[in-house]
Amino acid sequence: MVESSAPALDATAKRIIEQLQTDGRSSYASIGKAVGLSEAAVRNRVQKLSESGLLQVVAVTDPLKLGFSRQALIGIRCTGDTETLARQLAICPEIDYVVLTAGSFDILIEVVCEDDDHLLRILNQKVRVHSEVTATETLVYLKLVKQQYNWGTR
Repeated sequence: MVESSAPALDATAKRIIEQLQTDGRSSYASIGKAVGLSEAAVRNRVQKLSESGLLQVVAVTDPLKLGFSRQALIGIRCTGDTETLARQLAICPEIDYVVLTAGSFDILIEVVCEDDDHLLRILNQKVRVHSEVTATETLVYLKLVKQQYNWGTR
C-alpha cells in the first residue's frame, strides 16, 4: 500500500519529477540540463526517489490495444478490517488499483479484463469469495475520456 507520508522534496527533486511526468523517457542528460545538474546526479536522485517509493517510472499503455476490452471500477462494501481485505485484493494481477474510501463503499478497485466473462470470473472468484465482502457494485467503463499522470508536485 502507498503510505500517506512522503519524504520532504527539495525544489530540484520536484523539478526532476515534473520533467519525468512530462516525458518519462527523457534522458538523464536532458533532465540535468533542465534542472542544472549533471547526468550522474540526476541518475542518483531518480534512483533514490524510486527506492523511497515516491517515484515509479512505467510505460502507460492503452488496455484496448493490448486486448483488454473491459475495464471497470468495483465498489465493495465489507465488514471487518478493510486494510487486510484491501491487501488481499491487491495481490490479484487483474486488479490495478485499490483504495480505501469513506462513504457508500469501503474499498474501490479497478480491474482490467479481456472481456465480460473475465470480469465475471474476477467478481466471483477473486472478489466475492472473501467472506468479509457484503456487497459489490460494478461500474463498467464505456469510454475513457481523460487519464493523466502529470499533476505536478507541491
